[in-house]
Amino acid sequence: MSNSNFKWKTVTLSVILFFGLAKSYTAQNKVWTLEECIQHALDNNIQVQQNELSQKLAEYDLQQAKYNVLPDVNGFATHGYNFGQTIDPFTNQFANTQVQSNSFSLSSTFTIFNGFRNVNTIKRSQAQQKSAQLDLEKMKNDISLNIANSFLGILFNQELLKNAEAQLKVTQLQIDRIEQQVKAGALPEGALKDINAQFASEELNVVNAENQLNISKLNLAQLLRLESFDDFEILSPNLSTFNGVQELVSPNALYLSALETMPEVKSAEFNLYSAHKNTQIARSGYLPTLSVSGSIGTGFSGANRELIGFSPPQTVRTSDFTSSGEEIFTTTQTPIFGDKPFSDQFSENENKSIRFSLAIPIFNKFSARIGVQRAKLQEQVADLNYESVKLTLRQNIESAHNDAVAALKRYKAAEKSVAALETSFDYTQERYKVGIINSFDFNNEKNRLINAQSELLQAKYNYIFSTKVLDFYQGGGISLSK
Repeated sequence: MSNSNFKWKTVTLSVILFFGLAKSYTAQNKVWTLEECIQHALDNNIQVQQNELSQKLAEYDLQQAKYNVLPDVNGFATHGYNFGQTIDPFTNQFANTQVQSNSFSLSSTFTIFNGFRNVNTIKRSQAQQKSAQLDLEKMKNDISLNIANSFLGILFNQELLKNAEAQLKVTQLQIDRIEQQVKAGALPEGALKDINAQFASEELNVVNAENQLNISKLNLAQLLRLESFDDFEILSPNLSTFNGVQELVSPNALYLSALETMPEVKSAEFNLYSAHKNTQIARSGYLPTLSVSGSIGTGFSGANRELIGFSPPQTVRTSDFTSSGEEIFTTTQTPIFGDKPFSDQFSENENKSIRFSLAIPIFNKFSARIGVQRAKLQEQVADLNYESVKLTLRQNIESAHNDAVAALKRYKAAEKSVAALETSFDYTQERYKVGIINSFDFNNEKNRLINAQSELLQAKYNYIFSTKVLDFYQGGGISLSK
């Protein structure tokens, strides 16, 4: 290998490795927004992909239902040999030798009337196809809500971790100050032990917060079907100015809006329409069926022969004599037959037919009657399911509205509690510095503030999620940017 070729391959390999590593680095260090998480989940979710296939199957069923109104056309061809005596189908004569035969035909049947079965089948298939589309939308909505909930869970755990780390830093400063006071003899050594115990407890809180954050990242990464969540990071939206919505839309107004937008309601409505059409299809079993059929055919027979000429004239003696006793001779020619050509038979043996058929159901073992009764029951089931979907939707909206109201009240109360405890803690901290209170009282006040801050974070993110759910029921998308 020449030195120049070696250098060229080395440069090429280096470029490939550079771009490969760059691509890997970019993929691993991607920061995900909520919208990107939702879109990625919708593109890669197995259940969504399965539902999309079901939707395509419903589309094929609709196409087939439409094609069923067309006439069918079938072609037939036979080639056979007969041995022994038979009647030739094209000459209607007995044949005692081996006969080769061919037949060719085209036939078609068209249903003129069958109790509107085909029409109602098309309408039923259209409703089923629409229902499949709406079921897919419903599934996507559920996935979007799950993603949003998991995304907010990560934000919440990130805030908890920040608070835990901040409290740990405050405690570390307290340790440094108390160490100096212990060395100076201003505080007993027990005060340092107490604050170190508090520091160890808060270190555990940080570890627990990190674990909860990792678990929440893992849950979202699994929903996104990511292979690894080690470098998984989300883009935190700006929620620092969050003040809450002062007035919420009434549950009844939300319900009326959701009836027009929620796919599960429309899907149940289409299923009810489909069941109604299925009842009409079953009733067609009582009605007659009128159809027309036609055919055209031709064939070839090896026994079909034609005159192709005569043999040369021959003079033969007859058995008769003249009056004078002389023999009488006559001239004869023997006819010569040959197989009639395939092309001639193909045109000469052509036959055509057209038939009208009317089938009137008189007694069908009560199958039509049972079919109608079953279809009516299925229609009642679909109607109850439709009402059940609407009832569930109303209940979900009422629960979501109640959750939002409760979360708002909890958030406002938590805000006041944190504000009061922050003021109280500042005062307690000053008293602790001058030795007026002991470490137990100080830590107790500090823990109260930490718990209140945690409660405020929970209330904040619960209310954010609740308002997003209410926006969702109004037909709005799920986003933290608005």
